Amino acid sequence: MENARIALERGNLEYVLEVTSQVLKMQPGALPVRRLQRVAQLRQYRGKSGGFFGRTMSGLSAAPFLFGGGKKDPAKQLETAEGLLAKDPTNVAALKILAEAAGGLGLPETVAFALEAVREIEPENRTNLLALGEALLAANKPADALKVADEILKGKPTDADAQNLMRKASVAQTVTTHNWDNKASFRDKLRNEAQAISLEQAAKVVTGDGMTQRLLDEALAQVAKEPNNLNHYRSVSQAYKQMGNLEQALIWVRKAREQPVGKTDAALEKQESDLATLIVEKRMTEAETALAANPADTAAQAKLAAAQKELAEFKMSESKRYVERYPNDYPARYALGVLLLQQGQTDPAIGQFQQSQKGPQVRVPSLVGLGRCFKAKKLYDLAVAQLNTAKNDLATMDDTKKDVIYELGLCYELMGKPDLAIEEFKVIYSEDIGFRDVADKINAFYAKS
Repeated sequence: MENARIALERGNLEYVLEVTSQVLKMQPGALPVRRLQRVAQLRQYRGKSGGFFGRTMSGLSAAPFLFGGGKKDPAKQLETAEGLLAKDPTNVAALKILAEAAGGLGLPETVAFALEAVREIEPENRTNLLALGEALLAANKPADALKVADEILKGKPTDADAQNLMRKASVAQTVTTHNWDNKASFRDKLRNEAQAISLEQAAKVVTGDGMTQRLLDEALAQVAKEPNNLNHYRSVSQAYKQMGNLEQALIWVRKAREQPVGKTDAALEKQESDLATLIVEKRMTEAETALAANPADTAAQAKLAAAQKELAEFKMSESKRYVERYPNDYPARYALGVLLLQQGQTDPAIGQFQQSQKGPQVRVPSLVGLGRCFKAKKLYDLAVAQLNTAKNDLATMDDTKKDVIYELGLCYELMGKPDLAIEEFKVIYSEDIGFRDVADKINAFYAKS
């Protein structure tokens, strides 16, 4: 495959695709070859508009894939998926077929590869994230499964499925770390019955404060025994976070970052920033609650204003600092662009969105961000161009696409083109009469007619 890698570097994509296809026909589980093939496919596809198959097959089931297949012929499924991806490597439905086929063929690493590709395109797809976590566990990658669980829990700390995934991944990682073989029973390999019960309970959804406290105590004990193991620090921090003690959670993340291996851990750095932001947000929420209880209190009003300002400034400084350190983190660039746009810094926001659109997972939101920036600058023709591109990239008429079309309609209104605007609003109206004020716009238009 060395010749194929050289060909890829030289831009000879056809050769790469031909060679990798031949190899995968004989060895479908050759993951390095499949990765090389995907890079070539994406490079070849770059610059093209959304393909026919990506638009027409996106409605396939997004349910998690079960290893072992089912009534379907996994070999035929694999052939179908590879054919579709050859035409459009961004076809989410085809990637899901690939994952299902790989599961049926007993190729857990390929399942994880396919679902990871879906995550790059649909980073907020919770169902896919959970399926990816399970696939990573099946592929004996518990550390990566833990990261996926943590990603879901950052958005929703009470997500029971993600908590369960985190417990299972923690147990699997512990088993892997201590090299427990599969022949001996779970309890036989532990020192005593109490430890076995504790680890089994850790694999379940934690709902009570008592259980969380127990896991916290055990994690603290593990830190004392293995002070260089970052996973123990993470467990302590997570337990404090579940208990609502964000300050202690932050302290333990910072302790982890003080360890030699923690200084360069990007995930810990991001976790530190997220927790610090949550603490500032908590202060603002408390100020809002105090003002709601006594709206006429000028001191409470001033405290809320100060908290809002502190939060805005903190988010901006943290976002800028992170992007400066990780300039190729496109989601981070997108987040910074959103903050800049919110504060009216339109030109700097444009610069961030122009960079972040290079990331497949935030390409569409970045195009929308550019559209809103150009609209704010009254460059409506440029805004329309960006929003049309975003609209064409979206296959499913969900709320995201409705938002894009609505913005497009507003731009046409501002351009003095009501006929074009109403055509966009009609698209939404035909799907969702209750979306924003599209019903009022449609009714007003026909009333004038």
